Amino acid sequence: MSELFDAVDALVASRSPLPSAEERKRLRVAHGLTLDEVATALKVRRATVSGWESIKKPTEPRGPEREAYARLLRQLAELYPTPEEPAAPVPAAFSGASGLAEVQPPPGQVSEAAAASGDTENPSVAANPAAGLPAARTVSPSPTSRRPAVRKAPPAGTPAGTDPRFENGPLAVVDVEDGKVVAYCTGGLVLDVPAKSIPALVDWTLREAKLGAPKLSGPGKDADPLLVLTEAALERYGLPVTLTEEERLAGRLPEGHKVIKQLARAEWKLTKRGFGPWARIYRPATGSERACVQLCIPSWNALDTRHWGDAGQLPPAELARVLGVYASRVMTPRGSTAVTGLELMTALHPPTRASAPDADGKRYSEHNPGSLGKDPIDPAPCEAPDGHPLLKNQPRFHVRGPAEKLFEEAYDWARSMTDAECMLRHLVGIDVNMAFAAGANGLNVGLGEATHVKAPAFDPKLPGSWLVDLSHVDLTRVKVGKEWVELDGSLLPSPFTPKGERPEGPAWYATPTVAYAAELGYEVRPIEAWVRYENGRYLDGWYNRLRDAYLSTMADLGVDADLSPEDFLAAMDGYKARDPELAIVVSAVKATVKGGLGKLRERPRGEGWRPGEPWRALSRPTWRPDIRAAVISRTRINLHRKIVKHAAFTGQYPVAILSDCVVYAANGPSPLDFLPYREGKPLPGGFKLGINPGLVKHEGTQPVLWGEEVRERFNAPELNLARYIKDGTVTDADNGE
Repeated sequence: MSELFDAVDALVASRSPLPSAEERKRLRVAHGLTLDEVATALKVRRATVSGWESIKKPTEPRGPEREAYARLLRQLAELYPTPEEPAAPVPAAFSGASGLAEVQPPPGQVSEAAAASGDTENPSVAANPAAGLPAARTVSPSPTSRRPAVRKAPPAGTPAGTDPRFENGPLAVVDVEDGKVVAYCTGGLVLDVPAKSIPALVDWTLREAKLGAPKLSGPGKDADPLLVLTEAALERYGLPVTLTEEERLAGRLPEGHKVIKQLARAEWKLTKRGFGPWARIYRPATGSERACVQLCIPSWNALDTRHWGDAGQLPPAELARVLGVYASRVMTPRGSTAVTGLELMTALHPPTRASAPDADGKRYSEHNPGSLGKDPIDPAPCEAPDGHPLLKNQPRFHVRGPAEKLFEEAYDWARSMTDAECMLRHLVGIDVNMAFAAGANGLNVGLGEATHVKAPAFDPKLPGSWLVDLSHVDLTRVKVGKEWVELDGSLLPSPFTPKGERPEGPAWYATPTVAYAAELGYEVRPIEAWVRYENGRYLDGWYNRLRDAYLSTMADLGVDADLSPEDFLAAMDGYKARDPELAIVVSAVKATVKGGLGKLRERPRGEGWRPGEPWRALSRPTWRPDIRAAVISRTRINLHRKIVKHAAFTGQYPVAILSDCVVYAANGPSPLDFLPYREGKPLPGGFKLGINPGLVKHEGTQPVLWGEEVRERFNAPELNLARYIKDGTVTDADNGE
């Protein structure tokens, strides 16, 4: 008889309901279990467990595995009830082998975290920002659809600050499931897509999908909806899964492709970039109404793996989460992270605004104060990169020197170690968080055209480029604060050149570099300058937006801004593994900073360009090499100031510097083994451990013997060890062999 009962129990267990995929994952993560650990315990493959937790299309365990999995979830549910309900004895619905049902809060009750966030639909998601945006609410199924229709709460119940026009989020990942086209939106929302062609898909997006995002500033424009097409969606809509080599080099489909013809027949237009990885499909605006949809095609390399990791390989729901978090905290992607970084500047400071009404009540477009305007301006001759039209009359093959060309770049400097440093055990690298963003914070930059002046008096508050001789600045004796200090200048890089070499005569510098020479206690007498009397803190809003995105995402990963130095180092150890999807967002945010600043001096990208001819980027008002130079100058100076403070207080000098990474020799493997903390407080004005932009984190540690061996192997006494400090891997290719 017992065998019959066992068979009956197994039969019931084989059909027992299980919680949603999200709840399964929540319970596993809450207990700190990895997919491998669960797979080993249940004697299945890791991919099998991953499939059980897939938000897109969870698979269901069968047979003995289902009974064991239900038992595991039941026990975890007892330990980790849903956040909105305190721990309590397991209800009868959880007992036996009948599986695990989702616990719902009593009617009318919402968690404090949900109330604070305005999310009364899904309090558990609101309590955990790492889960992304609030999940959608499921309503009655459509009689013509096999999938339940899923919608957000109606406008009357939308959370505070939600625009009902965009209630389904900024974007959707379009996929094909069970033969039907579906759109995965942020927060777990899934929509059925009736469109049979790309033109119909664009129409549906603008008329029914309720996708997009509100503008970031008063005079700005709402963000256009973004559709991400999976490989299955590409096949469904007649697009190639991958581009041919010729198409990849061109960055677009040929004009004769059938989908482009379909768009033309439907009177849709493409921008000059054509139908490529980031295609924009639009109709000319009528009044204030825009009709534009952007496409992102990961299989066409729209998501650069250097910045987005393996985001392009994620299932649709997970990809929607990654891009959705980025869109909500930065902005809806407009292309690469570099393009988005530049577009964010314009979105926060649009070039024009509506004027006050005239006598007839009409308004007109006028310049928006604090913006770069709508028309491009020429750089000063010293700020123009080689090949610029301003330099077309220069002799062929002429190489401009420091007295002709502004050359503000990040550090790439290293030196041989002293005998005392060789006796230490470790090389420890520290890295400045969001260094270039911190360099942009509070920086006064030029907004209008440059004015040429001869023999000007230096003004540290006036942005511009200055021709001045700084070769007399001696780092063996400098002013730190109000006091003069003696240093070993041979162990320090010059703050005035990227390679750390002492200047040999007059050279062009951005304002922060010249101001630092005066700060060190030395007189500066510019020979001439190109200054910008119209100026402002154009990048402040941009910095604040990206800083907040970075800090909030790192907080979701367990790295808070108020941790002690020891707790911070512990929290940073393996933070990416806690939520690999959010780690992708962190990488993309940091790439947005660097890429956006790089776009300020974008160089020609093929297109048959020849030196002396204009290239496409020059037509943008945001092509501003002077602003890029000022940010890099300030970032390099900020780093040098901390190095000098550290040297003056501790007698320790860097061994190598690469951009925002600094390497010191130390007796221990941790930054705390050489950073001068007293009772938890850092050296004022020196390096401080923390996650905020401008503070530092641990980059990596290697033995001193490793550094010496690498330099001997390549016969390079001043090989920049900062480039390899993270994992210690050095290849022959890195050194030109």
